[in-house]
Amino acid sequence: METQLVLEKWPGSISVVTIGAKTAEGGSRSQTVQIGGQTALPLMFKEGVMPNRPKIAFEIWDIAPVDFEQELMTAYGRAINDPFTWAQVCVDEFKADLICLKMQGTHPDFGDRSPQEAAKFVSKFLNQIKVPLIITGSGDNAKDNLVLPACSEAAKGERCLIGSAVQDNYKTLVASVLADGHSIIAESPIDINIAKQLNILISDMGLSLERIVIDPTIGALGYGLEYAYSIMERARLAALSGDKTLACPFICFVGQEAWRVKEAKADGRQGIAWETLTATSLIQSGADILVMRHPKAAENVLWYTDGLFRGQ
Repeated sequence: METQLVLEKWPGSISVVTIGAKTAEGGSRSQTVQIGGQTALPLMFKEGVMPNRPKIAFEIWDIAPVDFEQELMTAYGRAINDPFTWAQVCVDEFKADLICLKMQGTHPDFGDRSPQEAAKFVSKFLNQIKVPLIITGSGDNAKDNLVLPACSEAAKGERCLIGSAVQDNYKTLVASVLADGHSIIAESPIDINIAKQLNILISDMGLSLERIVIDPTIGALGYGLEYAYSIMERARLAALSGDKTLACPFICFVGQEAWRVKEAKADGRQGIAWETLTATSLIQSGADILVMRHPKAAENVLWYTDGLFRGQ
């Protein structure tokens, strides 16, 4: 007797988030990028639709990196010393669909640039780099609360993805994103309940759930990846079961996590492998955007994704 695969059908779906706005939409991007839209668990192609593949965003700093491993510095050469050249290399040579601009130079310990300087930088960056943009702060909540609203205003109409909003510091950024037409990254510390509560708080301010992307705060391979994977899986199960407060795409900051572990620091080739394996594992748990650092790791993940989605 032939066995028949039992297929699961889900009542819910993941929101579609669009990043970037073309000229006809009031922006100046050369293209737009869509994420989300799944109606089944990751890679279960027979159970539902997965209209948008996971996307890779290349991480760019607004200053020359001061703590990157030598393997990363070598991969970009002199271009890494200038954010505009660095980003253009990612677009022209590595075919980046998205750039994730980290405003590290605004951190009190890394230059302490003012919100006005940050806004001016973002305006110049948007004029020179035409792919859709993700803008993130330096990680200092007090300073980000000043800098990110200025960046949001400078990018008004470009439909960027801006973050991160956290449970104790979200109101100012939500108000700015709402006013300037962007989407927001909601960051939660590997906790499905906090993720849900933060999304509710953000939506209560008037920002649609369809403009929220969840940052579940992942760990790298061997450094908490399993726990992050399970949290993402639980959130996706809840979303597909009908919980709209969790029906948001995921963004995972793979590069910063993978390259901080001792195994990656020990050997450059091993670092590339660590970033690759962290990213490919997260694709299986539902990651929609992978923010990556090494171009070879990004190439590996793109090859892997092409294989997964071939003939779906």
